[in-house]
Amino acid sequence: MRKLLLALITLAFIITGVRPSSACTSIIVSGRVTKDGRPLIYKNRDTKSLSNMTVVVQGPRYRYLGLVNAEDTTPVNVWGGHNEAGFAIVNTAAYNLNGNGGDTDGDGILMRKALGLCATLADFECLIDTVKKPMDVNSNFAVLDAQGGCAYYETGNYSFVKFDVNDTLVAPDGYLMRTNFGTTGNHKLDVGVERYYAITDFMKVACAEGHLDHDYLVTHIPRYMTHGLTKMNIYDFMPATEADTTFFPFADYTVRYSTASVILVQGVKPDESPLNTVSWTIMGWPLTAVAMPLVITPSGKLPAMVTNDGTGHSWLCEQALALKSRAFSLKRGNVRDYCNIAVLFNKQGTGIYQKILPLEEEVIRQGEAALSKLRSNNDVSEMEAYYDWVDAYLKEHYRAL
Repeated sequence: MRKLLLALITLAFIITGVRPSSACTSIIVSGRVTKDGRPLIYKNRDTKSLSNMTVVVQGPRYRYLGLVNAEDTTPVNVWGGHNEAGFAIVNTAAYNLNGNGGDTDGDGILMRKALGLCATLADFECLIDTVKKPMDVNSNFAVLDAQGGCAYYETGNYSFVKFDVNDTLVAPDGYLMRTNFGTTGNHKLDVGVERYYAITDFMKVACAEGHLDHDYLVTHIPRYMTHGLTKMNIYDFMPATEADTTFFPFADYTVRYSTASVILVQGVKPDESPLNTVSWTIMGWPLTAVAMPLVITPSGKLPAMVTNDGTGHSWLCEQALALKSRAFSLKRGNVRDYCNIAVLFNKQGTGIYQKILPLEEEVIRQGEAALSKLRSNNDVSEMEAYYDWVDAYLKEHYRAL
């Protein structure tokens, strides 16, 4: 017990200090190593804007499905998504690329432009080459297209460096990861190193065990509870019951207090329609919200609960935030640094996270069935019917939470 207490105190010292406003975690996986041959890009979105939602927008060339801040109704910034040409993009801020360690304001604007204009990786490279400099960006942009292209672009104000995950010399295992530094930047300014260690450990095991597939990654990465630096696994400290209040130091894990949403874009095989590109999303805090697949339909329909519900917010995101507040229930001090894990999971199985898992399994199962029919006959009515079902199903069951 004394060793445990000392370890927790040490961890508490480690996690204190200034954190960047955006601290996302990302991976890309080549279609040459995924189970179904479709490339993947993934992002845990960490932000001060905790209320997120999805939108379908007509861009200058292409309609796109995007992840946005709820208050950004235009939107001006898009923080991940895909378009009807099968082009997709997500990012993580890279604070070491411009030489001063500062943040920038143009990353979401550039992604919005890319989704509305680009069909291929080459189009994206042309966009970066031609936009006005300095670009006001500092990001690791993860990009895929319908031709199987999949790459990171470490992009600063004036230039970019491409890392092609299909190149076996660049990515011998078929995947790459990024947090909040670029590999080509000034490493004295690196941020997110602890999460980079964590996602590296996670992906090594996932690769070795044959789990490089969309459903495993989107449901496991955002709930990975082993700290990259201390190697402490929060699940090892699971309380006996929900009543056994256990505040655990909680920062610099893959999931954080500031994690607002998750997006994993599953691309298409070369012989598939670009319209079969899927954005798997978790709209809200990952331990209190569920993953579901979203595609672009001719009508632009989405599940009502992940888009503007008439109040300017996503219903599911707001429900997830309300449940999350029960885990971060301290009213004084550094409340975001200490999580009552007994509320989330306990040995009796009554935690919030434990209760949403069977809901998520059913949502994914029904979603996979609808996607299978879409891919076999291009009938979008299956997905629109699925959207109606998921709205009704989750609203009914979230009431019990």
